[in-house]
Amino acid sequence: MHRTSVHISTVLLIGASRGLGHAMAAEFLKKGWHVVGTVRAGGGRTLLHELADAHPGRVDIETLDITRPDQIQALRERLSGRTFDVLFVNAGTTNADPTQTIGEVSTEDFVDLMITNALSPMRVVESLSDFVRLDGLIGIMSSGQGSIADNESGQRELYRGSKAALNQFMRSFAARQAHTPRAMLLMAPGWVRTELGGPEGRLSIEESVPGVVDVLLNKLGRPGLEYLDYRGRTVRW
Repeated sequence: MHRTSVHISTVLLIGASRGLGHAMAAEFLKKGWHVVGTVRAGGGRTLLHELADAHPGRVDIETLDITRPDQIQALRERLSGRTFDVLFVNAGTTNADPTQTIGEVSTEDFVDLMITNALSPMRVVESLSDFVRLDGLIGIMSSGQGSIADNESGQRELYRGSKAALNQFMRSFAARQAHTPRAMLLMAPGWVRTELGGPEGRLSIEESVPGVVDVLLNKLGRPGLEYLDYRGRTVRW
């Protein structure tokens, strides 16, 4: 009697210790997926650790600071030989004073935010993309504020610029990957009440994240790059 192995869908979720990333991990688990999630070293127990305790054998926790190329390389080496259905990069931050105009932002703050929000996520994608199945998906958490066409109010200028840069870099990556059948996605989760989004966000995590994950899953099997919000609507570039 021949035994056939059952494929268990697996997501590699970069930045899953709290907020949207942790909620996405929980949502994937609800849908029967296996989760490999990253946290930063030295942060102690996180919500992802609690999730792993509640779902024995279904959550693997890796350490990664996406701004450290050496840690990205080390993660690549630890994951050698594995394949994933989805790679999703959630890590990102905002500047301390979002009311500053771009002319008021210090050079140090500009460089730090661009490295964290634009350069580092793409380094992760470039390094780990070959671990994603050819019929899988590569996605990054962007923002509606990364849209140039929809910027009619200004504000949060450095954050907007970092996400617009991220979107442009991902478009370049997708152009280089046009020969592959992989799906690619830039996700705008809406203005969510998290530590990053602040208490004035229009959406709760519960209102955003189930939609985010559903949009990801619906994008599987549709090659090429799209920029979508948590309801599956196209965001203007």
